[in-house]
Order: sequence, then structure tokens, then C-alpha cells
Amino acid sequence: MSDLTLILTAVGSILLLLFLVMKVRLHAVVALILVSMGAGVFSGMSPETIAATIQKGMGGTLGFVAVVVALGAMFGKVMEETGALDQVAHTLLNKFGTDRANWALTFTGFICALPLFFDVAVVLLIGIAFAVVRRGGGSVTKIGIALLAGIATCQAFMVPAPGPILVASQLHADFGYMILFGILASIPAMILGGPIWGNYIAKHVHVELPEDHNTDDNERVGDKVPTFRLAISLILLPLFMIALNTIGGRFVEQGSSLQHWLQFIGHPFTAIITACLAAFYQLGYRRGVSNERIMEICGSALQPAGVIILVTGAGGVFKQVLIDSGVGAALGNILAGSGLPVVMLAFILAAAVRVIQGSATVAMLTTCGLIIPMLQPLGLDGAQLAAVTIAIGGGAIVLSHVNDSGFWLANKFLGLSEVQTLKTWTVMETIIGTTGGVVALLISLFL
Repeated sequence: MSDLTLILTAVGSILLLLFLVMKVRLHAVVALILVSMGAGVFSGMSPETIAATIQKGMGGTLGFVAVVVALGAMFGKVMEETGALDQVAHTLLNKFGTDRANWALTFTGFICALPLFFDVAVVLLIGIAFAVVRRGGGSVTKIGIALLAGIATCQAFMVPAPGPILVASQLHADFGYMILFGILASIPAMILGGPIWGNYIAKHVHVELPEDHNTDDNERVGDKVPTFRLAISLILLPLFMIALNTIGGRFVEQGSSLQHWLQFIGHPFTAIITACLAAFYQLGYRRGVSNERIMEICGSALQPAGVIILVTGAGGVFKQVLIDSGVGAALGNILAGSGLPVVMLAFILAAAVRVIQGSATVAMLTTCGLIIPMLQPLGLDGAQLAAVTIAIGGGAIVLSHVNDSGFWLANKFLGLSEVQTLKTWTVMETIIGTTGGVVALLISLFL
């Protein structure tokens, strides 16, 4: 089968996925698996190969992401229920002051979203934004966009957020470099997309504070709220463990027992479960919260996590079909003579898939399937693959529109019209994604 036919099959599959999810309202898991089967058939794969590829794609993706997502969901829920995330938010607000509340909300969203999923982070933190507006900290647009920019930036570039850590694992990028490059991309991206853009667009788009948020019902009893130092320490603990492996591994003998222990300590599985246990002890046992109550909180976190795990796994199926059918290799053959850096190609591919089908996570996974065959002959190291991962994260969030759930979250919570959401949220996402892509390109030039 020709390269052009394979690529047209991939494009048609993505358009079909868009139709099934948006028009037919088919669940994303069903739609992804159904489209994967169709893509396999039309790309010339045999029936038995398609079935094996589906199993391989689901298992290969969930073997890593299911553990990370489940543990991350429990950790984030315990942090939220015990007031640890609120403490981080309110402390930053007090430090910045109401005049710079939008800056405070950007950094609040960025830090607090590390252990959470995007939609969970928005739901949990949006009340803080409304509280700031009530206290005279700025307009709904200004403060809301600032908060959303921090959350979106974290979810695009930082581990252990689900999307970046999933892509990094698929590409075998170095997690320590992911943290470093993620920070380098995140700082300018969230500043440009949050405080700067939010302050500008608030002068042109004004909405009133939603009526159901006119009273402050988000206050917690003071003596039950953990300290800021404890809360921020728990959030940074898994990042420290992952970074320890990357930094420490450079100063020990390769293949030694010590290096193997550093790899074990710095693996995301070890880092996140350690953070979970620390949270259970510090926020539960030390504060008189029963083990039964902590486990109830963990159980309540797993239900929404299960849906995300399945959707992610189904996205992995689609990715694997694109790889095994030869679509990725075909695209590589066509683009090989373009002369574009691989980081730029990764960004463009992710952006194209994002615009077509909406989901940032699916865009990241699909781009992995398209880019992996192109990366294999290049022999890139972990740091270079981390730069590619950042580029994919940037491309996967640009130009959010009506087929993206994040678009409707912003629309609903901030009380915006569809046109206003395009002017505020869509531009914000594009600024963040493009900035990340540019930073990834610059980083790749020095590696």
C-alpha cells in the first residue's frame, strides 16, 4: 500500500473519530477502538494482526499509565479533601497581594495541578478564583484566565501530570530532563498566557461573577488545614525523587548497584506511591483522620480516574494501529525531505491532531504513534527525547475549540459565550502551546 494511501487512511480515521464523538455522541473509548479497527482494515492489516495490535496498544499503554493515574488520583484527592491544596492557594494569594492576584492564581494553578487531572484541577480550584474576585482582586476574565493558564501549562509540560508523563514513557525520555525542560517551557508560557494575556483580554471581554458564587462557601476550619510548608513539601516530594535519579545518576558508576537503586527511587511508580504514603501519614494519621476515612477518599478518587485510564488506553490502541499499520513510517518518508527539525515536526503533528479531534491526551498519544517510527533511526538520547516530548505537549494544546472538553469547562465556569471563549481560552491555550514549542526548539539546538 502506498504511503499516500496510508496517510489518507489516518486522516480519514481521525475525521471519523471526530464525527463519532461530536455528532454521534459515542463514548470516546468505544469510538477510539472502533476507529482503530477501521484504520487497521483500510490500511491492509490482517484481522488477526488487528486484534493483536489492539491488545498490545491497550496493555502497553496501561502498563504504565494505569498505575500513575490511579496513584495520582488518590494523592490529589487526599490533598484536596484535607485542605492542603487550599492552603497552597491562599498562602500564595497572601504573598502576592490582591493587586497581583492574577499572578498568584497562575502559580497556584500551576503548583496545585501537579497531582491532579486538568478537569479535576479546574473544578477544585475555580472557587478560589471566584473568592479572589469577590475580594476585589480583579475581573472574572482576568482572574479566571490566569488560573486556567497555570493549570493548562502544568498539564502540558510538567511531570507527574498525566499527559507529559505518558508521552515521556512512550518515547523513553529522561524524566529528570522532563522536569528541567518542563520548568523552562512553563515559566514563560504561563506568564504570557496567564497574567499578561488575561490582563489584556479582560479589558475587552467582561462577564459578571456567577450568581451561585456570590457567597464564600469554600472556607475551611483553620485548625484542620495543613501548613503551607507541609502541603508544598508533599507536592514537591515526587519531583525531588525523580530529579534525584537524573542528577545523581550522572555522578555514579554506570551499571552499579547504586545507579540501579537511584533508578528505582526515581521511577514515577516509586515517587508517586511514596508521595501517597507520606500524604496518608502526614494529612491523615498525624492529624487524627482515621485510616477508614482516608481510604474512602482514595476510593472516591478512583471512579473518575477509571474513565480517564480507559480513554487513555483506547488512545494507546489508536496509536499502536498507526505504528503497526505503517502510517508513522509513511509519514516519516514523506516528511524526511522537509528539512524541518524533529522537534518542530512533533509540534506540527500534535497541533494538527489536536485541531481535528480535540482531546489533548489523544493528540499526544496519536502523535507518539506518528513520530516514533521517525525517531527510531535518529538515535536520540533521553534529553533530546524530553525536548520532543515538550514539543508534543505544546502542539497538543493549541487552538482549543468546540471539540475540546476544556473549552466547555472554561465556557461553563467563567460564564462566557462561545465567541468570548474563543477570544479568551482558545488564544490562551495557543499562546501557551506555541511558547512551549518554541522553547523546546531552542533547547534542542543546544543538545
